Amino acid sequence: MQDWLYGQDGYYHTHKEIGKKGDFYTAVSSSMFFGGSIAKRLISTISSGFLSSTCSVVEIGAHRGYLLADMVQFIYTLEPKLLESLKFVIVEPFEQNRKAQIEYFYDSFGDAVKISHVDSLKELRCEEAFFVANEIFDAFACEVVKDGKMLVIENENLKFIEMDEITNNLSKSYDIHKGEIPIGYEEFAKDMSQSSRRFEFVTFDYGDRYARGDFSLRVYHKHSVYPFFSLTNFAKDTKTEKSFKDFYKKSDITYDLNFDYLIKAYEKSGVKLELFSSQFSALVNFGLTELLELLEKNSTKEAYEREINKVKILIDPTMMGERFKMACFRKQG
Repeated sequence: MQDWLYGQDGYYHTHKEIGKKGDFYTAVSSSMFFGGSIAKRLISTISSGFLSSTCSVVEIGAHRGYLLADMVQFIYTLEPKLLESLKFVIVEPFEQNRKAQIEYFYDSFGDAVKISHVDSLKELRCEEAFFVANEIFDAFACEVVKDGKMLVIENENLKFIEMDEITNNLSKSYDIHKGEIPIGYEEFAKDMSQSSRRFEFVTFDYGDRYARGDFSLRVYHKHSVYPFFSLTNFAKDTKTEKSFKDFYKKSDITYDLNFDYLIKAYEKSGVKLELFSSQFSALVNFGLTELLELLEKNSTKEAYEREINKVKILIDPTMMGERFKMACFRKQG
């Protein structure tokens, strides 16, 4: 999975589109009010005194920078003076993505808003930060396990072999005996904890609070979903006409996030869970309703109704509203 997504010619390395022209939609590509709600949360966190007006606003996994740009736009609308003191940072290892983000910010804001980049959290050092990420943890590499065995690929065929010591320890530690065991959450949490004296981290992803005890690994290609095992030699009646080789490095591969695993990884680094909820509840709690009321007062009926239809994708329980979850972490400093 690491090579599939992040190898030299991997899926993300080739700068794939997200949205209608890509293989999948995200909350960011659905409505600017996703970023607007997070911006309102940032403003509230600063107003409460937990973070100062000089903190760094850091996005991880920004793709072309749309989410951070949406946040900047709403900060300008709600608390424009903050743009004079906040620092905007993107954690981005890919040079082509950096160039696209810089171009997008310049096209959107000219010289009024500057962004800086770091390759990874290991490079970031700041006193205070507001971190934000959308759908990054389900793109971490994982080991697929079942009853004491782990999945491997040999000669383009898949088979289960006895777990290695590391995977076996993770399986026992997190009580995952069938499904996906993410690799790298602990290191990621540690790097974030060491990067800043005090921070709040808001992240959204597709998944559940606890492990489901089953496989969720799947491939997205042109807005169609393929259960991973239906593409392999393990498939029987459910096998498709294509195999995983047809999608390898050409399509997105992902799995449901086990938030309990993520929470425990952060707790190991001394970072506490502040809030956990569905995406619907989180966005309403952050102030989505107030933002929509503001839009209604300051736009045409047609513009308001267009945006409401986009927002429905974010909050409708049958779409993103319940299947996506939000976790908010805080390090007190």
